[in-house]
Amino acid sequence: MRAAVLHRTGQQTLDVRDDIEPVGFGPGRVRLRIRATGLCHSDVSAMTGVLPQPAPFVPGHEGAGEVLEVGDGVTAVAAGDRVLLCWLPACGGCAACRRGQGRLCPAGFRNVGTPNFRRSGGEPREIFGFAGSGTFTEEVVVDAGCAVPIPDDLPFDIAALIGCGVTTGLGAVLNTCRVEAGSSVAVLGCGGVGVSVVQGARAVGAAQILAVDPVESRRAAALRLGATEAVAPEVLGDARRRITAGEGFDYVFEVVGRSGTARAAYDAARRGGTVCLVGAGAADDQLRFGMLELLFDEKRILPSVYGGGDVLRTYERAIALWRAGRVDLAGLITHRVPLDGINDAIGQLRTGAGLRTCIEL
Repeated sequence: MRAAVLHRTGQQTLDVRDDIEPVGFGPGRVRLRIRATGLCHSDVSAMTGVLPQPAPFVPGHEGAGEVLEVGDGVTAVAAGDRVLLCWLPACGGCAACRRGQGRLCPAGFRNVGTPNFRRSGGEPREIFGFAGSGTFTEEVVVDAGCAVPIPDDLPFDIAALIGCGVTTGLGAVLNTCRVEAGSSVAVLGCGGVGVSVVQGARAVGAAQILAVDPVESRRAAALRLGATEAVAPEVLGDARRRITAGEGFDYVFEVVGRSGTARAAYDAARRGGTVCLVGAGAADDQLRFGMLELLFDEKRILPSVYGGGDVLRTYERAIALWRAGRVDLAGLITHRVPLDGINDAIGQLRTGAGLRTCIEL
């Protein structure tokens, strides 16, 4: 089958090959035919080494498609079912799951160090899948808990985005922060996840939603999808003074994953406000605060992993909001490419062009 492979961490482009096959099928596992997958900035971060991932590997973790076959003991899905891929499934029985924090379940990463693919000839033969999945491919084998059934009216391209970016952005609003109606919101970083935050803030009735991004096309997209105003980062301070009378925003979302942007998010929030860290950054990128400011500002700093709530429930809420017309998920897809176009899409992502690229297989 065909798949896009990164041979060494730090390489700029992927090798689209036709000699790859999925491995690991057996009890408790399912084999999926991927029909659509999203290109997320986390995939590029894994390619560069910002996010840890053994190589060689197949990137991709936002996917949707059909079940081809199921292993012994699998009852939740059957061959022919339409599913999206959950890259961080919860086991349901560990301490984190029992506390209702399934997105922190360590079992979700248990397959990261196990090869998902192999080459039918040549070296190296063993190939990993990003985050234990790897969706830049025609087929993949994953744990049964990764295959989540979707309704027939949900297109594969939208389902793929719900599998990560949409859930991460909407969930940060709905679950992590529980943004209140009538509040003021600023979103720093307006790619696919950031604009999902914007749409979530609009859906819950935020009064002011400021989109902040250095790329004009992304600012325009944020305005189209629910922001009340959009500015470049260098004028964030002016916008804060004008929109909030200098007090600061009730909620500020950092959706970049850099300490400098996180510090700007903290400074843009009002005293007693909430700073939500959504972007995935490097392990050695340190964020500093003064102990006095932390105490007297009393700002809440809330990291949000994969939407910060029950992932399956957030999927359901995203689908419900999409059906009701409260969020425009198709509007997040600004580019559509076949697998052979993946390197051009990566180049566009690096320049900040567009929101989400859908790879159709």
